[in-house]
Amino acid sequence: MGAESRLEALHLTLPPAPQPIATYLTAVRQGNLLYVSGHGPLKADGTLILGRLGDDLDIAAGHAAAKQVGLAILATVRKHLGTLDKVKRLIKVLGMVNSTADFHDHPKVINGFSDLMVEVFGEPGKGARSAVGMVALPGNIAVEIEAIFEVED
Repeated sequence: MGAESRLEALHLTLPPAPQPIATYLTAVRQGNLLYVSGHGPLKADGTLILGRLGDDLDIAAGHAAAKQVGLAILATVRKHLGTLDKVKRLIKVLGMVNSTADFHDHPKVINGFSDLMVEVFGEPGKGARSAVGMVALPGNIAVEIEAIFEVED
């Protein structure tokens, strides 16, 4: 079963692919690699999940925000490739969590993204990963994630 079929079977809806909010591209393909810029937790209605982990958001809310970032990234990947079925594997993820200095569960938050990638792509959805805390993220978004995918034609 391909990624598009899995997405449908999971009853997941992708938000509209985000547009750049500054001078950059949302994704760049170089050879068989697709580099996806940092994305926030964009919902289908165009709003973002805001807040700081350890302050006004708990781990479950952060996990949900990271999953929502994953849906936004999948929307960008589909826009650039035409279909998610061209993704061969997830290579690398950088997950950034808007958190207080005493919050230490960043990996649990970014698992929201990682779990979604495995659900959609299977074992090839599991890549190398970093999960770090940030004192602030643009617009007070809860999570920002960037990713690198291996793709094929």
